[in-house]
Amino acid sequence: MAPSHVLRCCKRALNWIPVLFINLVVGWSYYAYVVELCVYTIPDNAERISYLVIFHIFLSMFIWSYWKTIGSKPSSPSKAFCLPRAEKELYVREERAETQQEILKKVARNLPVYTRTAGGAIRYCDHCQVIKPDRCHHCSTCEMCVLKMDHHCPWVNNCVGFSNYKYFVLFLAYASLYCVVICATVIQYFIKFWTKQLPDTHAKFHILFLFFVAALFFISVLSLLSYHLWLVGKNRTTIEAFRAPVFSNGPDKNGFSLGFRRNVCEVFGDQGKYWMFPVFSSLGDGHSFVTRLVHIDPEQAKSVLQQNGKSPAEAETNPCGLGNNTQHSNSKEQSDGGQIVSVTMESEP
Repeated sequence: MAPSHVLRCCKRALNWIPVLFINLVVGWSYYAYVVELCVYTIPDNAERISYLVIFHIFLSMFIWSYWKTIGSKPSSPSKAFCLPRAEKELYVREERAETQQEILKKVARNLPVYTRTAGGAIRYCDHCQVIKPDRCHHCSTCEMCVLKMDHHCPWVNNCVGFSNYKYFVLFLAYASLYCVVICATVIQYFIKFWTKQLPDTHAKFHILFLFFVAALFFISVLSLLSYHLWLVGKNRTTIEAFRAPVFSNGPDKNGFSLGFRRNVCEVFGDQGKYWMFPVFSSLGDGHSFVTRLVHIDPEQAKSVLQQNGKSPAEAETNPCGLGNNTQHSNSKEQSDGGQIVSVTMESEP
């Protein structure tokens, strides 16, 4: 027992090495830019001050979004998705998978859950003992189920999901801009040192190396940023991009796509003034999602979750842009076990 605990602690400590590496690189880049470039190399005061102001603006946004991504605890399913005591005891005692599925289906009738496993079964986590909400997955590193899980990122030592996906995208964006600012302002002095127009000083190594490091980081971060912006536009997670979510009518990689504008709003919110800042503005609660085929009435979904042990504040949903531009082909009422859920069939966006 003790060795296992020690190994777990060592593993958690080692997980911080990538974060430490990033912070050391950023710390060195700050010294190289502010001290070696601005203080020792740039002769003009106006140029020096303007460079420092621009540099610190983008550095602040980069650090802010980076540590918000690290410090945001991943959201996990609420108690509404746990099995009631009686059903849980039946599930544990039952050895036949078919009967276990019947128990899960009975409980899932009262939950806004529409995705299934590849075999069509209810998605249940035996480790966390919860019915997985749509887009929720278990992270073996964090040892918990994460709402709208995208991936576990070693560079932030955290799961990227519903609670911090916006912060993660902003972190990539501001990291790219930070590298662009460094490259754009350093390049003229890089060329002067390279062509020996400036004398060899202790600043030469820092400025040459700073340009190369910023350029390499920009290329790698920009490729990752471009991929995640594409995911945002498609309303997919990294997991869903590799393995399409399965609905009652089969796999559908575009199942959660509501059109580009509404997809962006789901991550960044419906108020543009918050988009550029690492403050939480994503829509919904991470437990239920509007899809191309099934639209859950927010008030009825909240009522269902309240009846299953979730507080009104936690259950509040706010799907984006289901307004005038949504075309409805038909609507119907479905009743599962006495609980009525409003379902609206939408046409392709």
